[in-house]
Amino acid sequence: MDGPRGAGRHHLTPRGTMATLLTAERGCPAELGASVTTDGVHFAVYSQNADEVLLCLFDPHGTRETERLRLPGREGHVRFGFAPGMREGTRYAFRARGPFDPANGHRFDISKLLVDPYAARLDRPFVYRPELAAPPSRGLDSGPFVPRAIAERFDRDATPLPFSAPGFTYELLVRGFSQSHPNVPARLRGTVAALAEPPLLDHLTSLGVDTVELMPLAAYLDERHLSALGLTNAWGYNPITHMAPDPRLAPGGFADVRRAVDALHARDIRVLLDVVLNHSGESDEWGPTICYRGLDNAVYYRHAEDDPGRLVNDTGTGNTFAADRPVVVDLWRASLRRWVEATGVDGFRYDLAPVLGRLETGFSRTAPFFSAIAEDDVLKDRIHVAEPWDIGPGGYQVGNFPPPFLEWQDRFRDDARRFWRGDSGTVGALATRLSGSADLFGTAGRRPSTGVNFLAAHDGFTLADLVAHSTKHNEANGENNRDGHNDNHSWNNGVEGASTDPAVREARGRDVRALLATLFVSRGNPMITAGDELGRTQKGNNNAYAQDNEIVWIDWRTADRELIAFVGRLAQLRREHPALSADAFLTGEKTGSGRPDVLWLREDGTEMTTGDWNDGTRHFLGLSFHAPPSDERSGTGEQAVVYLNAGRNEVLVTPPVPPGGRGLVLELRSDRPDAYPQPLDPTRPLPVAPRSVFVLVER
Repeated sequence: MDGPRGAGRHHLTPRGTMATLLTAERGCPAELGASVTTDGVHFAVYSQNADEVLLCLFDPHGTRETERLRLPGREGHVRFGFAPGMREGTRYAFRARGPFDPANGHRFDISKLLVDPYAARLDRPFVYRPELAAPPSRGLDSGPFVPRAIAERFDRDATPLPFSAPGFTYELLVRGFSQSHPNVPARLRGTVAALAEPPLLDHLTSLGVDTVELMPLAAYLDERHLSALGLTNAWGYNPITHMAPDPRLAPGGFADVRRAVDALHARDIRVLLDVVLNHSGESDEWGPTICYRGLDNAVYYRHAEDDPGRLVNDTGTGNTFAADRPVVVDLWRASLRRWVEATGVDGFRYDLAPVLGRLETGFSRTAPFFSAIAEDDVLKDRIHVAEPWDIGPGGYQVGNFPPPFLEWQDRFRDDARRFWRGDSGTVGALATRLSGSADLFGTAGRRPSTGVNFLAAHDGFTLADLVAHSTKHNEANGENNRDGHNDNHSWNNGVEGASTDPAVREARGRDVRALLATLFVSRGNPMITAGDELGRTQKGNNNAYAQDNEIVWIDWRTADRELIAFVGRLAQLRREHPALSADAFLTGEKTGSGRPDVLWLREDGTEMTTGDWNDGTRHFLGLSFHAPPSDERSGTGEQAVVYLNAGRNEVLVTPPVPPGGRGLVLELRSDRPDAYPQPLDPTRPLPVAPRSVFVLVER
């Protein structure tokens, strides 16, 4: 340990009040952040290049800065101090003094109040103000506009559910999910606490959801251009502090999140948390100085190798964390551990995850962050799901993440959309996705459950908009429709946007159900986004991050009850018939029963030929497959048959005859979701309706 011992300097202490003692004696540099003990509070913060770091204290309401105390201890690059007698609930922040030398990556500014990266709770949300980004030459103090961290204890005894693959996953925007629900108390709408309310729990249970994936809960800041447009961030993918819940979503901090997780666990629903560890809301060089930039910009963020003043922008948000550096790896590991231990979440989904595997030389499966996860006693047995792409060089890494990571599957999304849109030559690609995507995940002992299959996610069209819009309509975002993806593989069924034509509406409903049925009969983990099961529209906006309004809030009053029931039936069908959910790739090779695990069928019941696969006009695909005999739910290797008809005409098929004298039952047809299961007559052909999926099971 080096540096001065004893009390730090005192500033701003009102006359007649007792100054706070801050000492390096009994300091705890190993515990970054504010650690509350029975006899005081320890403070520690990392800064390699600052001249000094000041602890700023506030009155009990957080309205007035009362003291500035230099952290007196230093061990390596950690500055620390102990405040004996300080109580839980103290509001605090930091300031850092050092060089303002942007050309060399340094942006220290004593006029900027800085939030603790390890803060566990904030007393108010972040709100963008120009003062947060004003240069030192203007001398504008940002203190009045920055949240204060609250020093508090939190329980670390939450218990996640035992590890399991996520199964049927439901991606959920906390605010949008409950904001308009008529049966949720008004005071809880739009918060994480609403997730513990029976009407929402009942909905998730009725769908058969295995795992809820919560979009980000960490405290975030609006992008600076949104305030000028009168818009606000709706999604939360612009965090500042990665450990503290946003007060707008969880006013009670971790306690609110834990109650919601406990309520979901009581329904046997796992909880994943979407985390954004690739960038912060401090944005580019013109962005605010509010946390990492002011503590040590050159260390926390990645800069161009040949230009230490230029931020690398592999995220498209202005900055990128240097996730291979020990201080950043330690921060992320501590953040993830805190969420697990304090709330009981079962795992994480990682936004733009290639950033977490980037070294100076590019993406690596052995990057320090991946090793830290695999070695951590708390984290190694959790669920970890990567969004395996970013916009940087070599940023598309689908199939390349190391265990234990699972991966979002955009290839499934695109290939399923193209097949149902009617694109030519798509049956082969769809067959690969139905089989579990062995082209991506079929190495190193991985299984189909490595992939998370989805048709639509928060980023892009909703499922209803996918079949109602040929192009995006993002004018409400204020960027002249330039933002958002252009290549959506979408179609509108003859009319762009909303339609009252019964034929158009029926066609769109049929397409949505066919897409959903495709998702649930495919090997891998199926995922839908909240609202897609009830027909939610964003009016063609495929980048609704800035629409904290009715565009992203679920309208429960207009929910399509028939579609909700259909999704629940799909999930039940998948659970009850192991042939539809076995965690094994379909290869066409013989199994222990002596039968191939899959046969790809022509209309006449014979196997597909090379000519059939190469026929660009083919829009029909049939498959007969079995659960592995080893599946504990099926000692007999149960058979299932699926027909997918993306054409515009009915197709007559000859279903295979199961061995052993058992028959096939038409369990589900997506064109008639209310149809009851129907035993098939093996002597008669089966008409498969246009734009539909038929599922037959052995009974």
